[in-house]
Amino acid sequence: MGLFDFFTQEIAIDLGTANTLIIHNDKVVVDEPSIVAVERGSGKVIAVGKKAMQMHGKTHEEIKTVRPLKDGVIADFQAAEYMIRGMIKMINHNKKRFFSPSLKMVICIPSGITEVEKRAVKDSAEHAGGKEVYLIHEPMAAAIGIGIDVLEPMGNMIIDIGGGTSEIAVIALGGIVCDKSIRVAGDDFTNDIVDYMRRQHNLLIGERSAEKIKIEVGSAMPKLENPPEDYAIQGRDLMTGTPKEIKVSYEEIAHALDKSITKIEAAILNALEMTPPELSADIYRTGLYLAGGGSLLRGLDKRISQKTKLPVHVAEDPLRAVARGTGIALKHSSKLPFLIK
Repeated sequence: MGLFDFFTQEIAIDLGTANTLIIHNDKVVVDEPSIVAVERGSGKVIAVGKKAMQMHGKTHEEIKTVRPLKDGVIADFQAAEYMIRGMIKMINHNKKRFFSPSLKMVICIPSGITEVEKRAVKDSAEHAGGKEVYLIHEPMAAAIGIGIDVLEPMGNMIIDIGGGTSEIAVIALGGIVCDKSIRVAGDDFTNDIVDYMRRQHNLLIGERSAEKIKIEVGSAMPKLENPPEDYAIQGRDLMTGTPKEIKVSYEEIAHALDKSITKIEAAILNALEMTPPELSADIYRTGLYLAGGGSLLRGLDKRISQKTKLPVHVAEDPLRAVARGTGIALKHSSKLPFLIK
């Protein structure tokens, strides 16, 4: 296997709207924002991942930053290919190789994806050097990453709130019994915060600043047991046009995010309605599992629990649950019936 391993490299990719993670040899070797910086004239890629993120919102007219994925699917085919290629290079940059190994990949995709969108993911991976490409649905990867035995005849509901989509799926016997995929997730929370600051405080802030607010004082409920301290944010005053700083509290952010969270709750209830009765009985016993970056929002698990009257468990390290599951699926790719070739 040693020699064969030298010629073939096995990688699992969690291709997300906000972040892309790559697992190689059971370790997360790349964890970067899903963004590329490109020179406008030549189309040359200047930076990928964190370096491109530092340029986001600060570029001059010669450079543009592109987020290749929108709502969980590839919106810019060429940029996606550059991004995957650039991130694969990050794995090998320490190793001196005389040739590039052929790649076997497992990539996770949203469950509500169309055939055309599926094809775009596969083509991008193949153009970036993938010889053998498998696809796995995100809720399935999240369930495996959480540690659920997905092949058992036991119903489990997974709620994966990512950057572009929220995936809600009931899994049993190695398949998705019913699922609901909505394009309301972390990016919408960020946009809600930008809108709220503009409406309420006449302050124009960028996407990165809104993301910081979401992390520091983001909340799904207006009353928390141990609330975070108010957070100071800087932006441009829309009345005077000058830079200004204000402090925001978690209650304000809970109010700003309420509409988007209500949509996610409605989708969860909708998925529960579609669930066959025997699986509903299992879910009543096991509860709901939350994964994805969106599940880190303070009080979200409590809010969903109050709405559904069911216990809600947040995955350990929810940001990497899908990537972990994709890595496990890669190791057992020959045995798993739900991998899409």
